[in-house]
Amino acid sequence: MTVETKPISLYETDFNLWIQETVNLLRKGEFIDLDIENLAEEIEDMGNNRRDALESNLIRVLQHLLKWKYQPQKRTNSWKASITEHALRLNKSFKKSPSLKPYFDRVFDECYHDARLIASQETGIDLLFFPETCPFNKNDVLNPQYLPED
Repeated sequence: MTVETKPISLYETDFNLWIQETVNLLRKGEFIDLDIENLAEEIEDMGNNRRDALESNLIRVLQHLLKWKYQPQKRTNSWKASITEHALRLNKSFKKSPSLKPYFDRVFDECYHDARLIASQETGIDLLFFPETCPFNKNDVLNPQYLPED
C-alpha cells in the first residue's frame, strides 16, 4: 500500500521565487497558471498586516501620550518623537488606504485599553491611575504636534 503525497509547491519551498513568478504571471495575463489559493491568502494577509500596523501605531502613540500627561516630571524628547512618529504613520496609513479610517474608529477604545495597560506596566503607576476612558480625542491622537496639557 502506497501513500500518495502531495507535491511540494514553490510557495512552500521558495516563497520569494513564488512571488516573482506570480507577479510575472499576472503581468503576462497568464491567470490560468496562478496559484490562486495561496495568492488569495497572501493578499488577505496584506490587509491584516495593515490593520495590525495601524493598531500597533495607535497603541504606541496612546501609550506615550499617557506617559506624557501623567508623568510630566519624566518627559523626554524620545516620548515626544515617538508620539510624532506614530501619529505620522497613522496619517500615512489613511492616505494610502482611506478605508482604514473606520477600522481605526472601531479599534480605538480597545487600543486605548492596551496602551493603558502597557503604560502602567512600563511606568510602575497603578493601572487605576490612568482613566478608563481615553482622555484624548481621536483628532488630537492623529495630530503629530499634539501634546496633552498637564
